[in-house]
Amino acid sequence: MSDEYGGTHEPSEELSRLAAAHGVALDFWDFQGHHRIVSREAVVAVLAALGVDASTPEAVRAALADLEDAPWRNVLPPSTVTRAGSESHLPVHVPDGTAVSAWVALEGGGRWDLSQLDIWIPPRWVDGALVGRATFLLPADLPIGWHEIVAKLESGPVHAPLAVTPQSLARPDENLATGRGWGFMAQLYSVRSRGSWGFGDLSDLRELASLSGDLGADFLLINPLHAAEIVSPLTPSPYLPTTRRFFNPIYIRPEDIREVAYLPTQQRTLVEWAAEEVRAANGDPGPIDRDAVWKAKKSALEVIFAAPRSRARRRAFDRFRAYEGQGLEDFALWSALTEYYAGQEWPEEAKDSTSPLVARLRTELAERVDFYCWLQWVMDEQLESAQGTARASGMGIGIMHDLAVGVHPNGADVWAMPDVLAKGVTVGAPPDWFNQQGQDWSQPPWRPDALARLGYAPLRDLVRTILRHAGAVRIDHIVGLFRLWWVPQGMSPDQGTYVRYDHEAMLGVLVLEAYRAGAVVIGEDLGTVEPWARDYMKERGILGTSILWFEKTHDGWPLQPYDYRWLALSTVTTHDLPPTAGYLAEEHVDLRDRLGLLAEPVEKVRLDARIERERMLEVLDQHGLLPEDPSERQVVEALHRYIVRTPSVLLGVSLADAVGERRTQNQPGTDQEYPNWKVPLADGAEQVVLVEDLAQNPRLTSLVKAITADLA
Repeated sequence: MSDEYGGTHEPSEELSRLAAAHGVALDFWDFQGHHRIVSREAVVAVLAALGVDASTPEAVRAALADLEDAPWRNVLPPSTVTRAGSESHLPVHVPDGTAVSAWVALEGGGRWDLSQLDIWIPPRWVDGALVGRATFLLPADLPIGWHEIVAKLESGPVHAPLAVTPQSLARPDENLATGRGWGFMAQLYSVRSRGSWGFGDLSDLRELASLSGDLGADFLLINPLHAAEIVSPLTPSPYLPTTRRFFNPIYIRPEDIREVAYLPTQQRTLVEWAAEEVRAANGDPGPIDRDAVWKAKKSALEVIFAAPRSRARRRAFDRFRAYEGQGLEDFALWSALTEYYAGQEWPEEAKDSTSPLVARLRTELAERVDFYCWLQWVMDEQLESAQGTARASGMGIGIMHDLAVGVHPNGADVWAMPDVLAKGVTVGAPPDWFNQQGQDWSQPPWRPDALARLGYAPLRDLVRTILRHAGAVRIDHIVGLFRLWWVPQGMSPDQGTYVRYDHEAMLGVLVLEAYRAGAVVIGEDLGTVEPWARDYMKERGILGTSILWFEKTHDGWPLQPYDYRWLALSTVTTHDLPPTAGYLAEEHVDLRDRLGLLAEPVEKVRLDARIERERMLEVLDQHGLLPEDPSERQVVEALHRYIVRTPSVLLGVSLADAVGERRTQNQPGTDQEYPNWKVPLADGAEQVVLVEDLAQNPRLTSLVKAITADLA
């Protein structure tokens, strides 16, 4: 059987069983409601990326047999994630007839002995030995936290991680004065001040947070600040980082580092000269030049790094390195190696983080490793200052970070954790209404089996780092913690398939770290989402995301405000659409047509856009939100007042909408064809709007007044 996605054969019955056991989908429903069968070729390729050989019928049968034996080969499961208040069973595998006891070594000290249950499971022959199973009870009253399971055998103890997670996060309205909150959404790099280095930075974030709090906002959502490359050319997209755990030092404001105040005149002059090279760009509405900005900042930061630090400052830096541990050291070494091999191909031995060459270079490049660790410490200090300012200004939540879906295929995470990220596949999305050819994000996905084997430490560590100085995190494409669309190399995005993850463990770890940080979690659950996944998020206290233009009834009309979700962040627009003024002017149609991204005739797409706009205007008028012959500003304000009428606990306002910007920040499906993630904040006439100008910006003040008046 052939299907329109290019497959030539359906999977066999045995291959189907193997795929299902590994969470690889054999079929799916597309955005038009059609049932699609995944090709055998795609299934085999995805299984190969999971380390499973399914290339022949014989290989499939061998893999099935190995799958049945696999749990019996380990004394304890690789990791266990449970919920506080719920009992669960723990299987322990030992040589048949061998006595075993088990307990939980509690985080912070203490021991909790586990009771063995009277459950008999027939022993199994595995690799020539008879293996038995004992079952222990993990009680409901285990404390929340990261613990360790210990199984005591005659041969010695066996250890495995245990995470006990909260049933649900606290209600997000508990820290909001009125029970609901609103906030700005900003692409930080685009929001510059007169003191910026041609690029919005953490000093600008602090000022923007202060202004937002003074205006009555409860949060400030910013783009991911994940680390990018440290040599040119820098990847513009904040959603394609080298690592998601650490931050991009291009956001540092050098003058805010304490040691600058004590620099000798000559060194301070070098810092000032570096700033002058790029500061003139603050008023330029053209594309942001990250490479020029980083070149200037890096030279200044090297001068500051060389300055002496007080004993207290040295100790603070040492404590930071000790807290972040090997993960920071490896990231800093990767940065130093990237610099060392700049402009040339890495030797094969250097691509292996465990090789003798890398061990030698870790010593030879120790000073540069120190420098890149120091940059992360400086980032941490400036992020702490921004969040402190946000809360001091009256925000109930403060800074809301954004977590990207994945990482660059040649980045630090792939180098440091090669066994955790799948090879031969990339993450993407199947076709939908706005991206009718599907999407390939060029990012390698996490392997579900590797995450379990590591006790979900990669996920735990990155969430913990991001939430250290934040009140909330938005998880981009949160359905990726349930299932991800894997695209085999050499195939187009529409020829991939879904791979399921252990969502109970993935979201459990996320909830646990957010609980410990006292943070709110928002999941971007747009696109093709199974309804039960949204129910599960609600059960765990995770907010969903509602975009006004995407919220429609079955017949295509705008969803009425009262039908929106309460546990959600609702907004008019998103960064993957033009700002609202541009969207109303059909610029999303013009741009996609110009770039050849439409799968349907432009006339039809334009007609659909006009019908969508006219229906929205009609609904706004029905709610009494539009005056006679409304201006563009009045329509934008009416759309925001519309979402205020929803029950959603959080409401987001794009800073670009607030100043009348029309240009798109990002056009999905493009790379070099459009200046994605390079557009500085400007008004409708493409005049740059600086941070200092925001408080007096008439469109912003009018929009805030309209929102807050309706919220009161």
